[in-house]
Amino acid sequence: MTTTADRPVGIDLQESEETRALVDAIEADNEDLTVLHMPGIVRLTKPGRLVINQASVEQRLGRPWETHELQLAIVSYFGHFAEWDDDQILIAWDH
Repeated sequence: MTTTADRPVGIDLQESEETRALVDAIEADNEDLTVLHMPGIVRLTKPGRLVINQASVEQRLGRPWETHELQLAIVSYFGHFAEWDDDQILIAWDH
């Protein structure tokens, strides 16, 4: 039986210059992350939970980044946005 800790979550992002920095930041902050590049889209998947840290994204972009900017890059996702505040986004299954 698959538990929520094992069940994959993920996000599909539009491929762009800024998205590359976002993907690099997510990859740095998430062990066991799978990154799949498809034409125009990058799919990021991970068992259990995926975290996006504002500070990590800002470091790679070289400019301030607000978490709501993620909405401009999202194509789709699976899991729930368990947390979305000014410094972190967490995608996980609630149950």
